[in-house]
This record gives sequence, structure tokens and C-alpha cells, in this order.
Amino acid sequence: MIQEGVNPYFVAELESGYVVIGDHQYFQGYTLFLCKEHKHELHDLEPKMKERFLLEMSEVAEAVYHAFQPNKLNYELLGNGDSHLHWHLFPRRLTEPNPKNPVWWTDRQVMYADEAKPAPDELLDMKRRLFEELQKRKISIVSHL
Repeated sequence: MIQEGVNPYFVAELESGYVVIGDHQYFQGYTLFLCKEHKHELHDLEPKMKERFLLEMSEVAEAVYHAFQPNKLNYELLGNGDSHLHWHLFPRRLTEPNPKNPVWWTDRQVMYADEAKPAPDELLDMKRRLFEELQKRKISIVSHL
């Protein structure tokens, strides 16, 4: 969808991956960083690509942190359901019902409820805020919005 230009959650293309806002925002500012190479494990990447992917992920995470002002940021690279390298960046806040619990303890029906989907104007604002923070980091942006 990103390559076809039809992903409404797309924020930016970096050298090693794509930045997208999550389609459900129970955790306000939830962002994904998708690797451009289809690999199942981090160690499957060539060393230079692995360095780039990890560095860019940390820069994306910093941009998420500044754009959405959480109390804590959780990082996940799982791949059990979708076996393609992708980072989940979850902004966490003390105002959540269970702020000390891991994200996966959140009831899936709550986390993925229709109410957790951002309205079109909210999505545009989130994408703008995140893109502005990516620009501040002087990240090499290949394409955007």
C-alpha cells in the first residue's frame, strides 16, 4: 500500500524502512517502523543494513517521544504474527488504566476497538507532528506524506 501511495497511515520513507502511524491509537502516538527488506530475524540483515535499521529505529523512536510526549516509550520487535521485521513503538502514559502492565496485557477488544481508530483530522495532525519531529532529527528522508 505504501509503494502504491494508498496507505493513509504512511508518514515517511527512510533509508531502511517506512514510518507509519498505527491504525488503532489506544496508545496515543503508536507508531510502526517497517523494514524495507523482507527478513524474519534481525540477524538476517547484512551488517550495514542492520546498523542503519537500528539507528533509524532509535531516531524514529526519539521523534515519537517528542511528538507525543509520553511518560515512557515501549519498543517491540516481535514478528510472531507477521514474520517481517517491524518495530512497534508504544507511547505509554501514567493516565492509562494499567500503566505498569506490558501492552500485550491490554484487552485486544479494547485496544483494537473502533473507538481507538483516529478520526481523519486526528490522523493528519499526528502524521504532521511526527513528520516535523523526524525533520528535526535530520534523518535522511527519502519520501514523505
